[in-house]
Amino acid sequence: MKRLLWIGMLIVSLGMRAQFDAAFTNTWALQSYYNPAAAGLDSKLNVIGMYSLQMVGFEGAPKTMVINVDMPLFFIGPKHGVGAAFLNDAIGAFSNKKIQLQYAFHQKLWGGRASIGVRPALLMVGFNGSDLDLIDSGDPAFASNEVKGNAFDLDIGLRYTYKKLWYAGISAIHLLGPKVKLGDDKTHEIKVSPTYHVMGGYTLTFRQPRYKLAMDAMVRSDLQSWRGDINARLMYEGNKHKLYGGVMYSPTISAGLMLGFDFHGINIGYSYELYTGGIGALNGTHEIIIGYQHDLDVYKKGKNLHKSVRLL
Repeated sequence: MKRLLWIGMLIVSLGMRAQFDAAFTNTWALQSYYNPAAAGLDSKLNVIGMYSLQMVGFEGAPKTMVINVDMPLFFIGPKHGVGAAFLNDAIGAFSNKKIQLQYAFHQKLWGGRASIGVRPALLMVGFNGSDLDLIDSGDPAFASNEVKGNAFDLDIGLRYTYKKLWYAGISAIHLLGPKVKLGDDKTHEIKVSPTYHVMGGYTLTFRQPRYKLAMDAMVRSDLQSWRGDINARLMYEGNKHKLYGGVMYSPTISAGLMLGFDFHGINIGYSYELYTGGIGALNGTHEIIIGYQHDLDVYKKGKNLHKSVRLL
């Protein structure tokens, strides 16, 4: 129990879990996860899996995995996007799972695209009291065994994208502020407060067009505490592969390095986040990205055109 309390104190002091949701290092790679308005925005099938192992070396440290998929719906028009995601988050005796579906509508506006998105979700929370070593085993404040509960949730988002130069967006997560009652007798309850994300980014192209600098920033808050994230990636885009390397910084919390490559639409990336709050350099966060992209824009010129062999 003391170890779990120690971990909780560290998390609060670092601001890592100022909100209910986990904080990822590579926020730039989870555009439609943080904002449902980004679903199907870039005319591609986007599949991304991310695994985050935080506070390495501490017992019961946070472990988070997310799989996010989004794509456009061209068969009903290029203005629609859909997506789905699954989150599995564990910290100490607590577990949090989330299954969500999302829809976005995109409209051309002022040379760019304005988007609005909505995302219904099922939130599933668990607490395993058998993992605790309590002085008073009969304390009614703690469940003595594993208890679970679920609740309906809803997220919404707005976003504006100007070509491939810059974007800005805002989203509200856990908009309904769900209360999850745990166990068969529903005697334990977890209240999830709404969280708000404000995000934006800009891509700078150098004279040598194969090189670009992508900069992204996000601030999230539940109106009681906040966390900010800034990252910059230098990218090289070759004919068959892409490479990137960059840095991230979260004021008063952490700093980190990231790198990755893309080959024929398959992306593999890694990052290490070092906490600046006094925790050892080897007790940071390891994060791995595995993704896949495939162009689905059937309206592009030259796509899906075939010549008859009779005319060759």
